[in-house]
Amino acid sequence: MTAVLEVLVWWAALTGIWLVLISTVDPLELLVGSTAALAAAVLARAGRRAVADR
Repeated sequence: MTAVLEVLVWWAALTGIWLVLISTVDPLELLVGSTAALAAAVLARAGRRAVADR
């Protein structure tokens, strides 16, 4: 459960940054940004776990 929560927090933060940085929010940009943020959130969690397991 904590893994899902961590990815969700990362995703929300990265999506929020994406929305602040783009000028026009249309559905396609929102979909692409959210998908990219989800991929980055999963990679951020994996990277954090790799460093913590050392």
